[in-house]
Amino acid sequence: MQIAEIILLFLSFIMMIPTLASLTRFDHWWIRGFDFPRVQISLLLVLLILISIILYSFEEPWQFIILLALFLSLLYQIKKIFPFTPLAKKDVLQFSGSKSSRNLSILVSNVLTQNTNYGKLLKLVKDRNPDILLTLESDKRWEEELEVLEKDYPYTVKVPQDNLYGMHLYSKLKLEEEKVRYIVQDDIPSIDGYLRLDENFRIRFHCLHPMPPSPSEADTSTNRDAELLMLGRDIRPDKESVVVFGDLNDVAWSRTTKLFKKMSGLLDPRVGRGFFNTFHADYFLLRWPLDHIFHSNDFTLIDIASERHIGSDHFPMFIKLNYEPRAENIQQTPEADKEDKKRVEEKIDDANPREQEV
Repeated sequence: MQIAEIILLFLSFIMMIPTLASLTRFDHWWIRGFDFPRVQISLLLVLLILISIILYSFEEPWQFIILLALFLSLLYQIKKIFPFTPLAKKDVLQFSGSKSSRNLSILVSNVLTQNTNYGKLLKLVKDRNPDILLTLESDKRWEEELEVLEKDYPYTVKVPQDNLYGMHLYSKLKLEEEKVRYIVQDDIPSIDGYLRLDENFRIRFHCLHPMPPSPSEADTSTNRDAELLMLGRDIRPDKESVVVFGDLNDVAWSRTTKLFKKMSGLLDPRVGRGFFNTFHADYFLLRWPLDHIFHSNDFTLIDIASERHIGSDHFPMFIKLNYEPRAENIQQTPEADKEDKKRVEEKIDDANPREQEV
């Protein structure tokens, strides 16, 4: 065996680890971390396959086996990310009318606590003019800088924190029954309530920012998964219109996010349209979709975009939806089976949720 073949064999084994790890249900941070860079992993696998075809003589059976293993790993990765390409069927219909009378626009922005480019976010809010603005990682200093918005956004929920989990909600629409909850940990808030779209109609909303699995924050993804799955379990889109938005610290194609969609019955407007990567804003080759907006099937899509750089490590995410009850008869909602529900309850039990409200 030549040196080049030894190196290639070693790299091939390394690149098979993400797929093998992802096949397990362990939730340790380094295993769940492989959920994020599936596009990058796929590109590296393609490169290794091409090099293998060029370099191997295919006179030895192990060479065929390694190439087959690489190819199967690539298929697994592609299967995960394919729904978020334009080749896949869309979850959400595109609004086809000329004018929408009942629409809702949302801008979600993880501002990065230490970021001081307040004017960039304010300019984006002015340009996009959303009905709802949600900021994440916002502390008291960000709250003070964003006070100028309150003339146009009179309804607010403010949870300033300096632990990277502060949260501020600004709304042009009247908020009703709004409350701050601490579902899994007593220092990680979420916001729930209703948005009054008009006199006869209101929308249930949920804002989240769970802790990610990482060596510096959480050893496992248990709490993050539980917070999202508890919400998915309790949502009732058959009884009311719902939107869920925030930085979920999870990617759109992860096992947990798919379980959330099945439990909640909510739709992801990115399916069939693109990744809409929001993190990391500073590194072009290391980006994935961490910020999310899900909704019930009585909405169609007018616009969706990952926005321009505001000095944070996240790009803001914008969406504009049209309330269209007729879409319920066309847009299929995901459903959880018994096995899915069992897994969800196991995840929630592992986290031992607190369920505090203020």
